Amino acid sequence: MSFSHLHCHSYFSFLDGCNSPEELVEMAANLNMSSIALTDHNNLCGAVRFHQAAKKANIKPIIGSEITLENNYHLTLLATNTKGYNNLCKILTESYKKGGRYQPTTSFSTLEKYHENLIALSGCYRGEIPALLLNRQFHKALEVAKRYLNIFNQDNFYLEIQNLLHPGDKLLQNHIHQLAQQLNLKIVATNNTHFLKKENFALHDILTCIRTNTTLNQIHKERRLNAECYFKSQMEMEYLFKNNPVALKNIHELEERCQDALPTANRLFPSFPLPPGTDAADFLKTIVYQGAAARYKKLTQSIRTRLEGELDVIIKLGFQDYFLMVWDLARYASRKKIRYAARGSVAVSVVAFSLRISEVDPISRGLLFERFMSLERAEKPDIDIDFDSRKRDILIDYLVKKYGEDKVASVCTYNTFKARGAVRDLGKVLEIPEGELDKIAKLLPHVYADQIPDVLVSLPELRKSNMDWSNYSQLFDFCKQAAGLPRFLGTHLGGVVVSSVPLEQVTPLQPSAKGLTITQFDKDDIEAFGLVKLDLLSLRTLAAVEDCNESIKLAESSFSYEAIPYDDKDTFNMLQQGETIGVFQLESPAQRGLQNRLKSSHMEDIVASLALIRPGPIKGNMVEPFIARRHGTEAVTYLHPKLEPILKKTYGVVLFQEQVIEIATEVAGFSPGEADQVRRIMTKARSYKAMEKIGEHFVTKAQSNGISQDLAQVIFSYIASYASYGFCEAHAASFATTAYKTAYLIKHYPAHFFAALLSNQPMGFYSAQTLCVEARRRDVEILPPHINLSKDKFVVEGREIRVSLGQVKGMQDKILPKILEVRSQMDFTSLEDFYKRTGVPKDLCENLIFSGAFDSIGQNRRDLLWKLHKILKGKEIHFSSPVPDFPTDEREILQFEVLGIHVNEHPLGKIRKILKLKGFYTAAELKKFPDKTKVKCSGIPIRPQRPPVKSGKTMVFFSLEDETGLTDVTVFEDIYKKFGQFIYTASPKPLIVSGYISKRGEGFSLIAQEIAVLAI
Repeated sequence: MSFSHLHCHSYFSFLDGCNSPEELVEMAANLNMSSIALTDHNNLCGAVRFHQAAKKANIKPIIGSEITLENNYHLTLLATNTKGYNNLCKILTESYKKGGRYQPTTSFSTLEKYHENLIALSGCYRGEIPALLLNRQFHKALEVAKRYLNIFNQDNFYLEIQNLLHPGDKLLQNHIHQLAQQLNLKIVATNNTHFLKKENFALHDILTCIRTNTTLNQIHKERRLNAECYFKSQMEMEYLFKNNPVALKNIHELEERCQDALPTANRLFPSFPLPPGTDAADFLKTIVYQGAAARYKKLTQSIRTRLEGELDVIIKLGFQDYFLMVWDLARYASRKKIRYAARGSVAVSVVAFSLRISEVDPISRGLLFERFMSLERAEKPDIDIDFDSRKRDILIDYLVKKYGEDKVASVCTYNTFKARGAVRDLGKVLEIPEGELDKIAKLLPHVYADQIPDVLVSLPELRKSNMDWSNYSQLFDFCKQAAGLPRFLGTHLGGVVVSSVPLEQVTPLQPSAKGLTITQFDKDDIEAFGLVKLDLLSLRTLAAVEDCNESIKLAESSFSYEAIPYDDKDTFNMLQQGETIGVFQLESPAQRGLQNRLKSSHMEDIVASLALIRPGPIKGNMVEPFIARRHGTEAVTYLHPKLEPILKKTYGVVLFQEQVIEIATEVAGFSPGEADQVRRIMTKARSYKAMEKIGEHFVTKAQSNGISQDLAQVIFSYIASYASYGFCEAHAASFATTAYKTAYLIKHYPAHFFAALLSNQPMGFYSAQTLCVEARRRDVEILPPHINLSKDKFVVEGREIRVSLGQVKGMQDKILPKILEVRSQMDFTSLEDFYKRTGVPKDLCENLIFSGAFDSIGQNRRDLLWKLHKILKGKEIHFSSPVPDFPTDEREILQFEVLGIHVNEHPLGKIRKILKLKGFYTAAELKKFPDKTKVKCSGIPIRPQRPPVKSGKTMVFFSLEDETGLTDVTVFEDIYKKFGQFIYTASPKPLIVSGYISKRGEGFSLIAQEIAVLAI
């Protein structure tokens, strides 16, 4: 008779488990166990992947959870079937309603309501019965056991015994045996497993310290006494319970009673509400053809054929209701004037275009529907829609009202340990001073926690940091062990599920940090229940577009964002100059450099731009051939005539994933669905063997389609070299429209658009400070906040932008509306008047003073600060000579600290005369120098990056910001090794860069030869 663990915790017990559900199953399989239970604390997060791994290993999965009761004791519950699983989901959902996000607690009334098809085990040492017995409260333990018996009955309540070699274990086992005999209850042996091997104990102890906010030198009742909670073998358990063989025998009886519990419904998507007798498929066809007629004016036979084909796939796969829901949601957004734009593969669908879900016309672009859906794959459609970030919740509320609060929820994510977070959390437990941890964390790049040892060796800024890394070897070792472990449950950026049944039947629900209801399964696992995820994404760019649109209309009532022409020469001229800071998706240094060389002159160039500046194309050296062919300096060639119509618009280069599908279809004779499967395999292949297998299949099919073996092999190698990083054309086309229109706004309405960008920070590639520098470069001045003029957003005053009061450090969402409301009744006349009428906290009052908000109604900032302290003490302010103000430099530093932007002069501008005498050039001046000119400049380093390059070597790209704009700097590996410590620092300082100009087209970058910290 084999042994099975009935009480196991995975890392989804969040800081109380060290291993994944898959690792637990693998260990069970290695030990020849026939079943295993997963019983994480108050959640079922690991249930799907646990179930899938167990089925693959031919092991019975038993799904359960160790819940926390309202009296703070623990109880282990196991589901015997799907009904039990449903009840377990409901119990956990109720526990979060009762106890909240951080302290879910289950009431006994909830247990009584949902106890059916659940088996209860009395629990570990934190179980109520063991705790009472250990405290020698025998009579009370008896009464508690009777209470559980009344809820679960004789067959479904077991007393749990453990032998973890704790003091009093044997005595506790004897007491439990006596209680079992007295009430005729059965006993089962468990080990309360929290990690796989004894050597994992140290990590588990550290995780426990993080969870309990203690250090290794502090005592806490939840820290385990020894390493016995590891995954023991049958032999080890038999030895530990040699005097209690019946406790092991009962395990087999219990596991036999537990059946496959995970629901396996094929479809839980709700039916779209329609009038009685109306068929969803017929209704979808009707509105699609109506929409297509409005879009295309004339429905040609080719359009009808395409629509019929798409509708056939959608309806055969049963997703007509899904499309109706998305159509209805988009229609609601339009009615409410909420900006939205579809992204991703849905934009290849003519149905989506006809329903106004997407604005990309797939027919004019020649996009294939199979990239999105096909009968061969029969997968759920994945629709992503960006909404104005401020109004996304309105759309979710609409879904909740339409389908029911119990049927709509956001999808969760699992936030895991990365390098910086691991250093801070684990270092605190090891009692490393907070200042040291802060310095280490800021020095580390954004990498996984197990990559710390590698980057300490490979990155010069870490090697030359004057830190003795050997002092932290233990910390980094634990960080490596903790890498990837879930830290806490988060909310997916956009994923929402809508169900035909209450969601608590298939997933426990809990509140997120922001109060949204979230599932306990992520975007991948949730689909196992037949649910379809819809991504409703927040895009701040759309919020900025709306703010800009409203601002322009105040000055120019006839303006329409929707009517922006797509052939504006001034806009394309601006793009050709690489002046794209602030332009959606085109503002990075790489994109600015590309625009200088590509010379975009129509929308197709912008679409290509979005696909070209990605790690794969850059590393694959396809950017330069594309540009050369675009300008006719390199011949456009095709390996076979069949490739020309497919690759013509990308000059013979495989740029888009859709082209891979077309090539497989035309060359190898694959069906579109088969071709997309080829694309997916090639895109995700991680081994030579997998690529070789699909290549052989491609060549065989191509030969049968009249292509020679040699040519077929060459074509396959050609597409294989690009497929792994090919970009979705539909996605690029979706973004290209917004990219172009934001460029148009910057060119023609810079004050309005930069005000909108600044109002919606953080977003995009650059900080508010860099955006202000760019605005000034375009002759748009920045005005300081004004207590009687500034609003909750940055606003345009002529050709100037007034800083928002919301930009002031410490300004809270609740305080700003109150200030504006009070001010609407009458302007503030003095600092004392402001404080008396608003009651704003002292720290915020000080920050408002430092920001310059009171300059118009006060003598000076230091005098205002002195008066504030008098006001706070309740003293009257009598007329007197003002206190002398701060020196100018100090005043502007304080202003920058509370605003994050230099309102007046840029720091480099203040010392420009000195810099000029020393031979330094500004960003504006460097543009005039010819190629290879040796120069030196200075500025504040912005956004250093180490993207992959073809050579495999490390190169760094960053920008230097001065008062005239940005200078893009390229740092080759040898220079990076010498000076990397100046580029990547915990507190960036102005730098000096000496090097030479490298011209590419009309653009340039500065090739660094020496880098140093600026010292004047």
